[in-house]
Amino acid sequence: MLKEEVKEKTLSPQQVRAILNADNKEIVELCKRASILPKKDKKGQTYFSYEEVRNLRRLQAKKGVSNPITVSAPVPAAAAAAAQKQSSAIKNILVSLKEMETKLSDRIAKVIDEKLEGMDEVVVELIRCKTDNETLRQKIIDLNKEIYQLKNDLGCYKHVGFGMYRKKEKNVWE
Repeated sequence: MLKEEVKEKTLSPQQVRAILNADNKEIVELCKRASILPKKDKKGQTYFSYEEVRNLRRLQAKKGVSNPITVSAPVPAAAAAAAQKQSSAIKNILVSLKEMETKLSDRIAKVIDEKLEGMDEVVVELIRCKTDNETLRQKIIDLNKEIYQLKNDLGCYKHVGFGMYRKKEKNVWE
């Protein structure tokens, strides 16, 4: 029964400062190292349990140790539940972000594929047009040569009159 009374006893921050002979800053540092969160009562006033102050005193005695020491203090069920809710909420947010990223990537890939789908036909048509263009250019060159020959042949005929023409002989040296 004596142990239950000790566990139920609460200490105010002023009492903790007096017991530990430390200022608020040092108490906060000790609480961080011991992973102790001060509790608040219904009026919003901060208090420590007797067990927590005992753990803080042990930690203060071992102050020379550089690594933070975690003391197994009973964690209130509400704090554990809140931490788990935060953890699950963060996991849910991360899962949602991952799903959103996947959906966006899939949509963008689908749109790009649809747009590029017609590009194959455009490239084939462009190649066909280029080939046709080269063929027509070669025909123009051939027709220009033929026109030049016909003009030379036409220049060999001399008008005699009455709609008659006489062919001159071509001079190879001219």
